[in-house]
Amino acid sequence: MFLEWVNKTCDDDYMRVPRRKSEEFKKYQDDGGPLPMTQSALDQLHRKLAHTERELPALIDEVQRTGAFGDFSENAEYQAAKYLLRRAHGRIAALKDKIKRAALITHDPRHTGWIELGSTVTVESNGAHHTFTILGSQESDPLRGKISASSPLGKALMHRTVGDKVIIETKKGGVEYKVISIL
Repeated sequence: MFLEWVNKTCDDDYMRVPRRKSEEFKKYQDDGGPLPMTQSALDQLHRKLAHTERELPALIDEVQRTGAFGDFSENAEYQAAKYLLRRAHGRIAALKDKIKRAALITHDPRHTGWIELGSTVTVESNGAHHTFTILGSQESDPLRGKISASSPLGKALMHRTVGDKVIIETKKGGVEYKVISIL
């Protein structure tokens, strides 16, 4: 009888197990494959890594200084210092992982006649011309004309040539884009 009640209530959302935000965000993380990026993005990752590593000695000193105050369980300054140190170590690990998985985008439009990573594309949509550079998700910045190859528009434009048309479905209906030029 008890097992029937457990199965019934577990099927409902009555007895949900609490989830941490970090667990929720894991489903949005990348697949662990190569990360396409330009040389400037890779250089920026190296600069961030060097900067974060330079911060470590000061963070370690702060943990030691606050640890000398005594009781660790009720020492808020110590807990905060440990948090900052753990966060810095996590950031270093993430940056090293990105650097290790970096795949440089090398694009020469003369060798191909189609859109690929690194291409700068001019498209026409509803009478207006828009210029985009198609890059990896690490560098996407739509407001500056940099779109990810994994975005809906980026996916649709990949391997297209001048004159091709693509339709992107939106909530308000389809939007047609015509490829005007590729650089």
